[in-house]
Amino acid sequence: MADPREVREVLADLRAEGEELDGLVAGLPEAEWGRATPAVGWTLAHQIAHLLWTDERAVQSAVDPEGFGREAEAALASPETFVDEAAERGARLAPVELLARWRASRAELLEVLAAQPAGGKLPWYGPPMSVASMATGRLMETWAHGQDVADALGVRRVPTARLRHVVRIGVRARDYAYAVRGLTPPGEEFRVELVGPGGEEWVFGPAGAAQRVSGAALDFCLLVTQRVHRDDVSLVTVGADAERWLGIAQSFAGPAGAGRAPRETRR
Repeated sequence: MADPREVREVLADLRAEGEELDGLVAGLPEAEWGRATPAVGWTLAHQIAHLLWTDERAVQSAVDPEGFGREAEAALASPETFVDEAAERGARLAPVELLARWRASRAELLEVLAAQPAGGKLPWYGPPMSVASMATGRLMETWAHGQDVADALGVRRVPTARLRHVVRIGVRARDYAYAVRGLTPPGEEFRVELVGPGGEEWVFGPAGAAQRVSGAALDFCLLVTQRVHRDDVSLVTVGADAERWLGIAQSFAGPAGAGRAPRETRR
């Protein structure tokens, strides 16, 4: 069972992550919402529309789990297209309406998650999630799609300690990345040693593990959210299984992502 303090902390960080991204798009002229982002076929409007849709589905999973189950069943009947289709529908909205709805959905989600009973589980497109895990997942998605928005606008975001949530979900999703590709996950735990933006050390797994990953937390977050190619980060691995994981890692639920092509130069 999650510590209530942990839930409050991740909800506060989720709020801050949404506000930071809101600040990037709030003052944009309407025409700018059609600007292309690094996600093929997705504009700035698609990015925000996707976050709106997933926030609304997260609210639905908490307040109407049966309705969410029907939505999820229909969506998973078209596993390769339902995310793009939802983003496309939202992207057709006028930017002022899209932004207003996203703001409302963010506020509602925070309120709904804060009111959930301790120890409860919420249905999702993968395994059911605790309140803390749902909030962490929403933060991870907000950060990742915010990265696409920032890249499209040529903005360099300053990494924050909120990356620890993205790191945590990326580590915990290791076996899911294998399973969603029909692969058998390694039976042993990996050691993951990352350095946060303020010099913090975020460590997971046994000290004596043979398979190891180390480096900058930002690089790890960009990789597990599939915002960069493996060749474009300076993460260090020990062991073939650890290196293979970094080639398929994904921190998000749903089908295996195609990932991003390598850039011309290493980071």
